[in-house]
Amino acid sequence: MILGRTLSLYFSGRFLKAILGLFLFAAALIYLFDVLELVRRGGDREGFSVLRVAMISALRVPLLLEQVIPFTVLFGAIAAFVTLSRALELVVARASGISVWQFSLPAILVGIILGILSITVYNPAAVWFQQKSDEAAAGLFGSEQSFLLQSSNDVWVRQDGLDGESVLLAKQLLEGGTLLRGVTIFTFDKDGTFRERIEADEARLGDQIWYLDNAIVYTTEQDPQPYGQYQISTFLTATEVRESIGSPESISFWNLPRFIELARNAGLPAYRYNLQYQTLLARPLLLVAMILIAAAVSLKVSRFGGLGSMILGGILSGFVLYVLTELAKDFGGAGIVPPLVAAWAPGIFGVLMGLTILLNQEDG
Repeated sequence: MILGRTLSLYFSGRFLKAILGLFLFAAALIYLFDVLELVRRGGDREGFSVLRVAMISALRVPLLLEQVIPFTVLFGAIAAFVTLSRALELVVARASGISVWQFSLPAILVGIILGILSITVYNPAAVWFQQKSDEAAAGLFGSEQSFLLQSSNDVWVRQDGLDGESVLLAKQLLEGGTLLRGVTIFTFDKDGTFRERIEADEARLGDQIWYLDNAIVYTTEQDPQPYGQYQISTFLTATEVRESIGSPESISFWNLPRFIELARNAGLPAYRYNLQYQTLLARPLLLVAMILIAAAVSLKVSRFGGLGSMILGGILSGFVLYVLTELAKDFGGAGIVPPLVAAWAPGIFGVLMGLTILLNQEDG
């Protein structure tokens, strides 16, 4: 029997409702904890207000939520399949001759559509909101409040200039690499001898010059000297700064190809950005893998019972797939594995795993 249009729309609606419901629940939970954390960190800062913190958190939560999209699809699909099974709707559908492949197709189509929308619409919007959040939080949290750096660890960048070499640390990167906040610079003369340490609130990149605001210069020969404006020569470009300090997650899906091309033209390694681009492209396939795992859970439940153990098996399978994805990203980010392989391998593995389980359960 072929799954009719009405039944397909009904199944699709159930899957979409369950997935969006879990996504909104995760959004509310993350938002609540994030607001509490920002209140704890900024409650005694000048300019603090609950309304401002609530706005900052609301702007940055979408980018945080992007990491949980595969799990909302997995758990939402499991919830929808189990609900349909417990209501005997899947039992009736299977008794009428509808195979697991047919009643799984609406869920797979929903996963593909959500995956496409998440990379073409949601990701650019989330990146834009995060940038606005950083701008809104800059006066309150200073350089502490940013998710646009490579990691939570300090990243030092060596640069050369007309006056000699220096190493730079920035806590926050804005405006495509032309504006840094929370800057520390160690400068050396042309012989490699340490000259001075500079702490500055901001550094704006000009024509081979860093313009530092509210700088304090430390040397071994005199007391610290404050400067309203200070300058350090550099040969770095905005692209090189972004490549060295910035996180690939700070670039939207539509801008990644252009930035990859700019990095390659500048002679810089672009594999981290290529990995991010390929990972986004592979997201629909990863969501399909999550749905196939959920379908395997629902089929087992409808036939033999054991709801708890089967749901646990689905959740564990999803987490195994997530760990595999993170490992592949680490290998790809380090240049050990080609970005194309690192991005697509977890999704392909998940689809093959789900198909294998379903084939074994459906056809023996």
